[in-house]
Amino acid sequence: MKNAYSAYQQNATLIDSPYKLTQMLYEGILRFCAQAKKAIEQKDMEKKVYYINRATAIYVELISTLDMSAGEIAHYLEGLYNYQITLLSQANIENSTQKMDEALNVASVLLEAWKEETAREAAVA
Repeated sequence: MKNAYSAYQQNATLIDSPYKLTQMLYEGILRFCAQAKKAIEQKDMEKKVYYINRATAIYVELISTLDMSAGEIAHYLEGLYNYQITLLSQANIENSTQKMDEALNVASVLLEAWKEETAREAAVA
């Protein structure tokens, strides 16, 4: 139990804000999508499914934490996240590296936009 608590404390200090946590989630999506694409190329279906499921789970978590009272942006993100889940499902079914590339591109844009917004928020504060 002590080791688990130590790991929790270490992670808690690494994630100093919800902004950092969201950035880490986007980075995780990128990592899992890249690994899924590699698995498709290597015809390793077990790993493909595993990594696509991991990326999908992150999108589901991001959807569940959206503050829908925040207005238009929250609804836009919900639609975009759902589109990404659909795209990942199609890539999984079709073994499509092209669809994985599209998923990677969208996730990359999300991460860069998030970094810009976080930097903007930090500059204002």
